[in-house]
Amino acid sequence: MRTRRTITVVGCHAEGEIGDVVTGGLMPPPGATMFDKMRAMQRDHDDIRRFLLCEPRGHVGRHVNILTPPANPSCQAGVIIMEPTEYVPMSGSNLICTVTVLLETGIVAMQEPQTVVMVDTPAGPVRATATCRDGKCVSVEFENVPSFVDRLDAMLDVEGYGTIAADIAFGGMFYAIVDATRLGFAITPDEARDLAILGERIRTAARAQLDVAHPENPGIAGVSIVQLNRPFAGVGAATRNTCIVAPGRSDRSPTGTGTCARMAVLHARGQMRVGDGMVHESIIGSRFEGRILAETHIAGRTAILPAIRGRAWITGLHTYLLDPSDPYPEGYVVADTWGVSGAITQ
Repeated sequence: MRTRRTITVVGCHAEGEIGDVVTGGLMPPPGATMFDKMRAMQRDHDDIRRFLLCEPRGHVGRHVNILTPPANPSCQAGVIIMEPTEYVPMSGSNLICTVTVLLETGIVAMQEPQTVVMVDTPAGPVRATATCRDGKCVSVEFENVPSFVDRLDAMLDVEGYGTIAADIAFGGMFYAIVDATRLGFAITPDEARDLAILGERIRTAARAQLDVAHPENPGIAGVSIVQLNRPFAGVGAATRNTCIVAPGRSDRSPTGTGTCARMAVLHARGQMRVGDGMVHESIIGSRFEGRILAETHIAGRTAILPAIRGRAWITGLHTYLLDPSDPYPEGYVVADTWGVSGAITQ
């Protein structure tokens, strides 16, 4: 056996969405902040993302999280989140997977009945409280970065659908949020392909037609994901949604940052208040619980401090090798399986 590269990965999923965690084989990228580290990874080492996410080693339904030393001294670990077409500042399902792996592998000492883990993300430090029992991380609730509305009822010209109204909100990345029932969808698994096509068309329209950037970090810019949902079912009730992750597939989890963005919109519309909670349900029926902890402000904008609770499970241990003669050191993508658009970047 020959190898030019050996990377060890702990397999994990949060409510159905894969969020594997790299535990060995990589040197941490440089940077004064986690955002700087993320940018360095993207600029200088994107071959790692392609190696792990593209075929023949990966697939479009996978995310991979790289553990690093934190840049913020208040945190115990840092994380860089790699998705099929981009590096994202924050992801709820990936954060829940990362905390579960940190605790269940002993990288961070587990304390029962609860362990608090501070994770440094490119969007900022996130406090996670894990409920632990019998050596198992039973659930994770994280207090996310401030979430806010960029604009409500933005009108987008979408290929094949005409003009569609979308709420644009930040929950750790930017979302375009659309009531899919107005377009005839019930958000059921049999609609998944058509929902993916719709979501990708909305995303590309939003990125082309809207100037969207975080007011405190202009490097976080552009709509990353489209959330297609049913109308809000009310405080404490379960509301179905699906988030279309580029290059076009339904997130199997209810999407943590998407739930935060949705709560920011509902708060702005007066449908949720501080202390209220909601349940977001995914296209496969898995659930995250969200609640609004407090109000705050971001560059003069009203924002919320949200919390999300969900569960994750370790699925296996993997060691990835690269033979020097392998003709696909950075993998490849083929449009029949790589989403609906076949893109490798946003």
